[in-house]
Amino acid sequence: MKGKNMYPRTNYEMTEEDLKTMLDACKPTPVMKIGSYAGSSPQENANRAWATLGKKMGFDSDTVQPITGKGSRFFSAVPSETEAQKGTRLKREAEEKRLSEIKKLEGEIADRQAKLNNLKKA
Repeated sequence: MKGKNMYPRTNYEMTEEDLKTMLDACKPTPVMKIGSYAGSSPQENANRAWATLGKKMGFDSDTVQPITGKGSRFFSAVPSETEAQKGTRLKREAEEKRLSEIKKLEGEIADRQAKLNNLKKA
């Protein structure tokens, strides 16, 4: 997603309860295999826990990184876009594209006008 790189990283601190939930999600869970069904892996459980925390705290869970030298509750991530922010970004990107197209066309017109003027002189 293009928007992910547009926002600066932000430092976050989760609560002790959030940390406990996260650590519990990483534990292996005993499952009874029935047929070809396999339960969720600890990694899948952890990813879901991060996604839930990201929705709660307003960050993109795919961008989480630990903060060196701080405790387990501290991390950085890229904030999520709200619908309003997404709308603003899409409008800005559309306007940038429109202005770029105008500049390109004006350049092409100037080139053709110069060629036309040269042909008329001949």
